Amino acid sequence: MAYLELNNIYKSYGQGDAESEVLSNINLTIEEGEFVAIVGFTGSGKTTLVNLINGLIQPTSGEVLFKGVPVVGTSHERGVIFQNYSLLPWLTVGQNIYMAVKEAFPKKTKVELNEIVKDYVDMVGLSHAINKRPGELSGGMRQRVAVARALSMKPEMIIMDEPLGALDALTRGNLQDEILNIWGKDKRTALLITNDVDEGIYMADRIIPLKPGPKATLGPEFKIDIERPRDKTEMNDNANFKETRNAIIEYLMEIGNDRKAEAQEAIVLPELEPKSFVGRFN
Repeated sequence: MAYLELNNIYKSYGQGDAESEVLSNINLTIEEGEFVAIVGFTGSGKTTLVNLINGLIQPTSGEVLFKGVPVVGTSHERGVIFQNYSLLPWLTVGQNIYMAVKEAFPKKTKVELNEIVKDYVDMVGLSHAINKRPGELSGGMRQRVAVARALSMKPEMIIMDEPLGALDALTRGNLQDEILNIWGKDKRTALLITNDVDEGIYMADRIIPLKPGPKATLGPEFKIDIERPRDKTEMNDNANFKETRNAIIEYLMEIGNDRKAEAQEAIVLPELEPKSFVGRFN
């Protein structure tokens, strides 16, 4: 039995003439312990896909199964790391994480909960900032809090919605490594949504492109045949990396050009006649 299954997923918003179909015929299977990346264009429906998997919204048709059971709501079994941090601004770093831990482990004592918070704050290198509020932190630090909060609930699956997209290159690279180190300890199932092909290749076992919407659907998968742990400095000289990267980029460029051509064909310009200005200022 697959760990996560998306079967014939369609998702639309609105009704009648105003209906907009965002996702179409989405089929995806992820096995336990797998790290899968979905790469897509901005506005292709990636966040809608994440919200379906996390149970925040329901598909118009089709089903999402987690460990064989239909997903009908959120659960701490599926930890989500969002792009926009989603931290409560009036709470400190420790308090933001404590709220999540308390929700996930209601039977644990306050001492036990605080130990979990401390461990995960240490893990992302924010012990010195545990009593600071989000407004006192940089963007990279806030994202590390979001990572610690999601992982502190010890989810069975980690879902990441472009969590590193707004960070500088150095912070982004460091957090990629932190997430991989945490994932590598117990191989929790992971799904990464990203628009960065290199990031997907570095982190995932396989990459699946999401074609641009409307009616976005998944393209063919690309398996990443590069041994772990991976070294960024060595990957540029790795033949498998070059071949996979080129194949994915060529595919994305092809479907992007096809969608542009379709959009141009669909544009119908109105018939206009030039106005005569003769005599207007006489």
